[in-house]
Amino acid sequence: MSETLTFRGKSDDEVRAVLTKYGIGLTVSEARKVEDEILGRAPTVTEAIAWGIEGSEHCSYKSSKKYLKTFPTEAPNVILGPSEDAGIVSFAYENGERFGVVIAHESHNHPSQIVPYEGAATGVGGIVRDVVCMGARVIAIADPLRFGSLREITSRWVYDGVTAGIGGYGNPIGVPTLAGDVYANESFNGNTLVNVVALGVVRESEIIHSYAPEEAAEHEYDYILVGKATDASGMGGASFASVGLDTGDVEANKASVQEPNAFLKRHLMVSTYDLFARLKDKHLLDKVGFKDLGGGGLLCASVEMAEHYGHGAKIDLSKVSVSVEGLPAPVTLCAETQERFLWVCDPSITQMILEHYNNVWALPKVARGAGARVVGTVTEGNYKVESGEGVEVDAPARAVTEGLSYDRPVRERLLELDEPAIEVPYDLSLSLLTVLGSPQVASRAPVYEQYDKQVQGQVILEAGQADAGVMLPFVYERASDEVKRIGLALSVDGNPRYGRISAYWQGANAVVEAMRNVAAVGATPWALTDCLNYGNPEVPEDMWDFVQGVRGVGDAARGVHLKGYDDSPVPIVSGNVSFYNESRSMEGERRSVDPSAIVSCVGRLTDGRKAITHQFKQQGSSVIMVGERKDELGGSAYYETHGELGARVPMPDFAAVKREIYAVIDVIDEGLAYACHDISDGGLGVALSEMCFGGSGLGRVGAAIDLGVLDSMLLDDIVLFSETGGFVMEIAPEHQTRVVSILEQYGVYYRVIGRTTGDGVLDIRKGGVPLVNVSVSEMASVWLKGLRERVK
Repeated sequence: MSETLTFRGKSDDEVRAVLTKYGIGLTVSEARKVEDEILGRAPTVTEAIAWGIEGSEHCSYKSSKKYLKTFPTEAPNVILGPSEDAGIVSFAYENGERFGVVIAHESHNHPSQIVPYEGAATGVGGIVRDVVCMGARVIAIADPLRFGSLREITSRWVYDGVTAGIGGYGNPIGVPTLAGDVYANESFNGNTLVNVVALGVVRESEIIHSYAPEEAAEHEYDYILVGKATDASGMGGASFASVGLDTGDVEANKASVQEPNAFLKRHLMVSTYDLFARLKDKHLLDKVGFKDLGGGGLLCASVEMAEHYGHGAKIDLSKVSVSVEGLPAPVTLCAETQERFLWVCDPSITQMILEHYNNVWALPKVARGAGARVVGTVTEGNYKVESGEGVEVDAPARAVTEGLSYDRPVRERLLELDEPAIEVPYDLSLSLLTVLGSPQVASRAPVYEQYDKQVQGQVILEAGQADAGVMLPFVYERASDEVKRIGLALSVDGNPRYGRISAYWQGANAVVEAMRNVAAVGATPWALTDCLNYGNPEVPEDMWDFVQGVRGVGDAARGVHLKGYDDSPVPIVSGNVSFYNESRSMEGERRSVDPSAIVSCVGRLTDGRKAITHQFKQQGSSVIMVGERKDELGGSAYYETHGELGARVPMPDFAAVKREIYAVIDVIDEGLAYACHDISDGGLGVALSEMCFGGSGLGRVGAAIDLGVLDSMLLDDIVLFSETGGFVMEIAPEHQTRVVSILEQYGVYYRVIGRTTGDGVLDIRKGGVPLVNVSVSEMASVWLKGLRERVK
């Protein structure tokens, strides 16, 4: 055996010192458990490091898995739920076969705070690999981002690096950015959130699983490591993602961030797509397994592929290509070097795969040390790793992946919150302009203009043009015109300020708002993914936030049924948990981020060409509001402009939300709406403003609105800025009767609140009393400058 570490007979302080010396991500009690209960002997240094990584929150979900099991993950459209690298839902059916959309959702928070460009870029790289590993072709990405206060120079530095990193990686690999959102507030000072979503397409018969087939041990399948030569970059990244950020350790933590190579990634993707085709043609897809190397590197990929069917493995580190001679065994095994994949395959096809990458696609000539190499075999018995120094790991695979788990204490977070005493402003026009220019509402163009949004030629509505991005996912598939017309809508959402008030309603609102976004373009909410970003699970109140957030997400998914399948929830098919999102000051003060469940919704349109934007199209149209206004300003953009938080966060009635979404989908599907916008950040006032000037800020259709038809007892500023969800639609007068019929059929609250005009002014009145009168051009100017001027 290689060098061992014994913890028996040592004090806790002595054990802690050993763990720190070797950079092992175990607690003292976990180290003792590995030695006394799991192995029954002293672990090698590599074994201790391996459990520190595979047993981290990032890899093993040791605190969260029991709560995640409460999510609704099954539905008639689910091909593969959250059990592998990505989920898959059926989008089309033709000639006895389903066409699937592959969805994955991840976080790269800590790396992006420490080294923003590389952290964000490698986050994109990892999520793309997750989709490719299902046998899919990647078609889109999305990037929900949370930054610290943009008044802080550090936050602006992180913003610059993160947005550049996403564009600098996503653009060269040829994948469009279809959606995203941005929030900035002081809770993220020192701990930004960089979440990433990726989509792909695959036929059900061509899915490749991320584990070794059942017969792999009997036939001694080979492990083939493909891609970049292993280096020390990203070493300990999974463990790094499972501790709080410490201001004093920034330089030391930089080594935990991987180094991206987008052009090598592009070559790997294209060569792998070609290999998929070869394997399919030769009917060999059932003879392989495929997994990306992300958190934990070769260790996690190889052990997780083995443990699915209870196999073992034999990994020989001397066969791994390294960029630096003498790389220590734990680094070779666990480093998170980017641009790498791991195949397992029947020995009869090993040579074909090696020749495909090394000769046909000449990987060794693309990057120094790159290539495909056999590094081990699937076996019966234990998971074993050997090096020139001896045996590095020898344990049952499942003991490595599941040996550590927690049932953390949970304690309710008690908050004392009140609604602020804000007098109704004398000038509501000025209030509206202030909200439009606020970081929470202003145009996100400074972010998404850095991204390629049209590469691959499948995008119909780009990010920023509508409430959700829309594309034709199967336009290049061998399929009928009917399949090629199917549209895919993508949105992401999750207001973090709601989480400061209620983690439950933050999670629930993230779900229903993401669903409303896709419905507003005409798509049926079809599947969900989530990234659950919370504080320290060792703190009972932070764990409470996580548990409540999970409950809110799950309740909302169950409450808004899959349209056409009223007894089925909208399924959650993949996701990620990110704990330890906190920062510590030089004085040691701990601060967790706002509880942030970030939810992505994939929507389906029978005909993607029917998708609509939120910009008013012509004068003389009817303007219809769907969804009653309530006194729910807690966490709102309006309160934020007053330096207030509030207490009454939006509390959606899921049954009402379902009816509203169904009604809007039917209206758009029948071609009765010119435009549609959801009511969310900034409330009704912002929704109407954005419809006047549109996603580009260039629209100039005005509107004459009368809020007197609402017969509301609420104060005027509450009616204008409450973020109670709903929709606003532009309807041709000749279609109004039919639209009203649909809305009444679903029993939703609605009012015809006005008409569009050609005078370029948003005029909002209550009866005969003027409330807002402002030119569309002035609103657009303020909205376009709001974020751009803060990130200069």
